[in-house]
Amino acid sequence: MRLLMMKKKGIIAFALALLLLITGCANTPKTSDEPPVAKVSEEDAMLSLENGTKIEEVLEKGYKPVENANPISPNIFCADPTGVEYNGRLYVYGTNDHQQYEAVGDEGKNSYEHIKSLVILSTDDMVNWTYEGTIDVGGIAPWIYNSWAPSIISREEKDGRTHFYLYFSNGGAGVGVITATNPVGPWSDPLGEPLIYSGMEGLDNCPAPFDPGVCIDDNGDGWITFGGGRGEEEMPLVSKIARLGDDLLSIEGKIADIPAPYFFEASELNYINGTYVYTYNNNWIQRDIWNYEGYEAPPICSMAYMTSKDPLNTDSWEYRGHYFLNAGYTQMDFCNNHTHYLKFKDQYYIIHHCMILQENMVTDGGFRSICVEKLDVDEDTLEIKLTGGTRKGVEQIAALNPFETQPGSKMASCASVGFTYDEEGKVYANSLENGCWTYIRGAEFNQSPAKFIASVKGKGRIEIRLDDRLSDPVAAIDFDCDEITSVYTENISQITGTHDIYILFSDKDIRLEAWTFKPIEIEE
Repeated sequence: MRLLMMKKKGIIAFALALLLLITGCANTPKTSDEPPVAKVSEEDAMLSLENGTKIEEVLEKGYKPVENANPISPNIFCADPTGVEYNGRLYVYGTNDHQQYEAVGDEGKNSYEHIKSLVILSTDDMVNWTYEGTIDVGGIAPWIYNSWAPSIISREEKDGRTHFYLYFSNGGAGVGVITATNPVGPWSDPLGEPLIYSGMEGLDNCPAPFDPGVCIDDNGDGWITFGGGRGEEEMPLVSKIARLGDDLLSIEGKIADIPAPYFFEASELNYINGTYVYTYNNNWIQRDIWNYEGYEAPPICSMAYMTSKDPLNTDSWEYRGHYFLNAGYTQMDFCNNHTHYLKFKDQYYIIHHCMILQENMVTDGGFRSICVEKLDVDEDTLEIKLTGGTRKGVEQIAALNPFETQPGSKMASCASVGFTYDEEGKVYANSLENGCWTYIRGAEFNQSPAKFIASVKGKGRIEIRLDDRLSDPVAAIDFDCDEITSVYTENISQITGTHDIYILFSDKDIRLEAWTFKPIEIEE
């Protein structure tokens, strides 16, 4: 039985509105070296109209149950994840399956040909995720065929700034790279051409040199893995590794084979305690040959890994087993498999994709969603404990501070809320139906607030409800504004302790840029 309980017309309206509102996949034109933070202007805020209206109609459920942390986005299809930490936030990048969905519609299939952008999502607590927008790779690098399956590294350069190097699959034809000085852009194309391409020297037996995986070792050397195109063999020898040049924008020296059994695609690379850890997706064929004593043959389309201390020496690579199952083995639909694992705030996580979001939508076209699980990695032995995907996902690791400005595009779940952009590329939450809502988990009120402020555009009412979308509102603002305007109310119920927050929208076409509570000022 499907979890979605909306009326059919509501589902169709949601899908059509997303189709209209998330088009273009615009690159966000940021200019600062620091990631942008949404603002609400307390000084210029207008008092709520306080006209006494109520939100009587409340949508029942969205496409992601609020009790689950997976998928990380409740309304955007994305896949093939990679991630990087910056200033205490985790930034996750993925293939923009939603661009394909927009192009082909509910009855179409995810055959990837329309995808020329990448999605960015970020978090500091692992359950509330901010949609940072998309990277218009096709506009930045117009020579590309597609942009799939990114992998990212960062490094402080001589100018004293952190630079981000985002490698991506140019369809199946090779690998490109774009760069930025903050994790959400602006991005540029430093080469004007692919870094890796079909037919380049050393790739005679690699028909699809895509799916890059990158890391930087303790010596400061960058490394890149990639490969694909012969997925029906026991030992295809199409997975490759090479050292990157000092600029991280070139290949230095030879390209070596990685002898990965039953290799298919989805290369990724980590460096732990002096050892290179290569991960990959194995293929769909039967395991008729298996000669790796001490390890079971991996189930089809699962993730396996190998290790080496001398990565350009093909014979040095040791098979270490499979560590992540296909979603089909964990009571979800089978799909291709692509993961990356990383350490964030002293805990290893694996980011992966499956198709649990589309289970609750009106499509079954193979549109994927990024999810996160904890991963048990022994840094001494480099043993990775076998795990699989779940709907529940991970726990919240830090309480949300409601007295800090929070972007409207931050949420753990939602019902009929999409995203839209202004002419500068700024991202807003956008209500698609009357009575829709966003859900934010685990806000800690260490004191009762005196004021609620939101930056909004449109006509209607926003209500804040705690812990249950049908509870009485603890704060509400009414507004009628043609431009983004800060609006506040001082009529707030007493709130203390930790609560989940629902932000309800009375009408469609309301934009929410940001919101915050203000604490009671204590006179000294």
